[in-house]
Order: sequence, then structure tokens, then C-alpha cells
Amino acid sequence: MNIFDLAAGTAGPPPAMAAMCSRKACRSEASWQLLWNNPKIHTPERRKTWLACDDHRDWLEDYLQTRGLWKETLVLDSGQDTGRAPVGQDG
Repeated sequence: MNIFDLAAGTAGPPPAMAAMCSRKACRSEASWQLLWNNPKIHTPERRKTWLACDDHRDWLEDYLQTRGLWKETLVLDSGQDTGRAPVGQDG
């Protein structure tokens, strides 16, 4: 793809990005969704999402549980786009 393809509208869609683990500095593909909310600032039904690879699932889950934020952990559907920011960047 080049700039002329973009201008002509002939460029295809951008390649799909793999969901990445939310653990700082981890670049592994995520396999899990950790759903959480902060009851001090979120309504009870609100769910924020962190993504986790197999290696960091327990660490991230423990981090959230220790702070009373964790709600549930689900398997990540590989075709799902969560649109969520990594740890520390999801407000």
C-alpha cells in the first residue's frame, strides 16, 4: 500500500490487530477478559475490561481482586474487538 492507493481509495482495510495483554510491557496475545469496575466512580452495572495472556491472567486477576474491583473473568473470543486500553490507560 502507498499514498496513491490511499488517495484513490483502492487500499484494502487495515490488517486486524491481535488483542494484546494489558500487563505492562507484555506484548503477548490475550486469551482472557477480566471484567471490573471501581464502585467509587462507576455505576454497579458498568464493566471495564483488561485483557490478559495465559501467563498474566492470575497476576492481573489478583491485582483487581485485592482492590475489590474484579467482577469476572471470561475467555476472549479471538474475533472480538474490545476497543479497550491497556492497564493504567483505561479511565
